Amino acid sequence: MARNKHPEETVNLILDVSYRLFMKKGYEHTSIQDIISHLGGLSKGAIYHHFKSKEEILMAVSDRMTEESNQLLVRIRDCKGMTGREKLKAIFKESINRPVQDEIFTAAPNFHNNPKLLASLLNDTIKEVPPVYITPIIEQGIADGSIQTDYPEQLAELIILVANIWMNPMVFEDTREHAYGKFQVFRQMMQGLGLDIVDEEMLERLQELTSIYQEKK
Repeated sequence: MARNKHPEETVNLILDVSYRLFMKKGYEHTSIQDIISHLGGLSKGAIYHHFKSKEEILMAVSDRMTEESNQLLVRIRDCKGMTGREKLKAIFKESINRPVQDEIFTAAPNFHNNPKLLASLLNDTIKEVPPVYITPIIEQGIADGSIQTDYPEQLAELIILVANIWMNPMVFEDTREHAYGKFQVFRQMMQGLGLDIVDEEMLERLQELTSIYQEKK
């Protein structure tokens, strides 16, 4: 039986194999046994020594996929030559346009049928993304006059909750048409708050991502 002497090598092998299978078959159609069968002799115990479940593997794969592109979001957040509102538009645009999104939507699970993954998504949406990326930008926008709100933290949470949960086809399995209606409402809501940060190009990209997910189901 093949064995890796270094745990890091084993973890990377598991993630590499899982990524390829998720991309080829989709998360829902990939089993733990599928992963084991492509590990070159490593046992089920080798997987469960590092990951408690297939959900944990997916989260690790997703973290690795987004690590590099998240650095781009940090650079936008910390850019000195943009207003808060300009940064908010740029960070939203880059988030949906980064190439890794195609991979994420291809390999994506159905959150609607997986409470554990949905809980993880909700946690990231509320506790991680707003304070790291969005609230600092809104606070800068308040300071430079490009954003008007007395509640930067709550506004940051609202924007991300709507964008990452309500508009997410992985959660609600919306049709392309229904999803487009949600995108338009989000756009109108942002405009009503004085934040014209969503344009037609972004709406088309969101529809494209919805189609990628639906085709892989």
